[in-house]
Amino acid sequence: MTGKFESFFCNLAANYTKNINTMSDILYDQIPSLDLADFKSDDPERKARFVQDLGAAFNNIGFVAIKNHGLTDELTANLYNSVKEFFSTDTATKQKYEFPELHGQRGYVGKNKETAKGFKVADLKEFYHIGQPDPINGMPDNVFPDEFPDFKENTLTTYTTLENAGRMLLRAIALYLELPEDYFEDKVAHGDSILRAIHYFPLDPNLVPEGAVRAAAHGDINLITLLMGASAEGLEVLRRDGQWIPITALPDQIIVNVGDMLDRLTNHKLKSTIHRVVNPPREKMNSPRYSIPFFMHPRSDMDLTCLGSCISTEHPKIYEDMTAGAFLDERLRELGLKKN
Repeated sequence: MTGKFESFFCNLAANYTKNINTMSDILYDQIPSLDLADFKSDDPERKARFVQDLGAAFNNIGFVAIKNHGLTDELTANLYNSVKEFFSTDTATKQKYEFPELHGQRGYVGKNKETAKGFKVADLKEFYHIGQPDPINGMPDNVFPDEFPDFKENTLTTYTTLENAGRMLLRAIALYLELPEDYFEDKVAHGDSILRAIHYFPLDPNLVPEGAVRAAAHGDINLITLLMGASAEGLEVLRRDGQWIPITALPDQIIVNVGDMLDRLTNHKLKSTIHRVVNPPREKMNSPRYSIPFFMHPRSDMDLTCLGSCISTEHPKIYEDMTAGAFLDERLRELGLKKN
């Protein structure tokens, strides 16, 4: 972004910001909806408006719904079919693809293995992790189930599609933070991003452990999360007034939220908001729920030291300096996925 376009964009963004400062005081009953096509547009005004609307939402509730993200209906349907097929197989087959030495970063992770930070009861779920298609610098290779050949193709295609959408969103975030548009590019290239296919298995209401839920209240570890539409309701976000509000997206949308790493980098200017997946009503507990988030991570050597532009007398620095790798390691231990 250079020359006249850069000047026009910056002036327009500054003027637009004056009109939305009060948005940070809004208590949303639902998350804002945005169109990624606006950011990709050649129209500087549309692009600037997207940047400021995205930033305002992330400064407030930390969540948005995004359309024109690149996923097709066919890919989505194929992916969910592959995921359901894998999770419906027998336990012994699934456990063939569980490798504790990978600390849950690749392959299958069985039931009751992940416990949210600050909780003592494990989440009621099982999941499967897919990482970089072409790992570098000691990253583990992906693990794919031999019994379901379509699983590999569908998960990797989805991984690439959501990674591309995530990079575009990070370009918008960079502009909102008054950084070069490509600020995050070299930091997320070959990053530690994860596609997680989650199965919230059917529950017997008489056997659910006290205090156990499908996903206890938590913040995500990464920069941003891109969540494909789930197969059932249950996702809730904790609004800053302490009220939990349900989050849903239209069929053509994905949900995007700020993770803890971006929160740290921006000194809590962009907010990683606590969210959870609650258990369904008793009469629906015997129904499964499937969800597929993409956790956009940088490379482990990214410096998460708070940006100087996000620190002021009014907003003093609240986080200690740390790399993305050190922060991820700390959180994996807190989740119980890494023991040593």
